Amino acid sequence: MKTDLPVLLKSMEAAAAARNWSDGEWAARAGVRPETLSRLRNRSDCVLSTLEALAHTVGLRLFVGPNPGAKASASKSGAAELPRMPASYGREEEQKLLDLCSEPEADLGRWRSAGPSFFMGGLAVMLASARGYDRARYLELAELLHAGITTPEVFSAWLAQSPVRPSRFLPMLEKWRAKAA
Repeated sequence: MKTDLPVLLKSMEAAAAARNWSDGEWAARAGVRPETLSRLRNRSDCVLSTLEALAHTVGLRLFVGPNPGAKASASKSGAAELPRMPASYGREEEQKLLDLCSEPEADLGRWRSAGPSFFMGGLAVMLASARGYDRARYLELAELLHAGITTPEVFSAWLAQSPVRPSRFLPMLEKWRAKAA
């Protein structure tokens, strides 16, 4: 069975790096020995309480969600799969996103209620790369919305599936923000 431990650790490492913490400082704040953190990078499993402590310390949480790779078994069992992208995306939805992305504060609650967590997390990663946005803050927001979205593989999947095209959305957002100012 393939484990997601490396992906989870990458997400947590990004959040620790955003705080400018060394591995030693991160481990100490989590109540974990630095050697334990170092060994986790070469393992495929670990004690849940260790992982929870590391995540909690950097402002992240662990949760159980649908496995996108197990669509067939989820539908056979009757379990509902959460949507990864909005059901519809047109001008109205685009304007709502432009408004949300123009707000000076990235409120987690507003972002969570604006769409599926995978979609909104990818949008936050996209903004982290845009001029005028606090990179560390938006990467942290992205991870809070969807753990692992900041990794290149997962964000690439977002780019392939998303109705939002950065080449269109980011210039529109820049003009939108200029009008609002």
